[in-house]
Amino acid sequence: MAGIESLTIKCPVTIKAKVTEDLKAHLAAEIQEAIKKADIELQQIEFHAKRMMTEQAKQDAQGLVGLRQQIDAERQKRFEFKNHMLEKLKETAQLEIGAEIVQGTMDRVVAISLGDDLHKLMATEILLEDGKIIAFRS
Repeated sequence: MAGIESLTIKCPVTIKAKVTEDLKAHLAAEIQEAIKKADIELQQIEFHAKRMMTEQAKQDAQGLVGLRQQIDAERQKRFEFKNHMLEKLKETAQLEIGAEIVQGTMDRVVAISLGDDLHKLMATEILLEDGKIIAFRS
């Protein structure tokens, strides 16, 4: 490997957002949409469960227990998701205006050379305010 002076690598960039009233409203709307979707899925599970149980009883009563467990597991998943979203909704309401929250990461391609500070390159952030980039930090 002697002779290599530089490399091009992919490195993560943290995306942070400054909390504004608009951001809080947007996050709350997204969470409420997810809760609505979980409610619809729960209704669909209930609707299909009755029919599936009736069908199963006609075909093979032995399979009823397994089917019931499957339906309960699906229902439980939606309830847990919904409770998690309700917690997130409370957390969102408590966000302080001006605070910074992590919204995710992106990859960037970086040329690195001998002597570069890798820790500094890995600690790069992009700060957004209402969707607009207001700062690059490293």
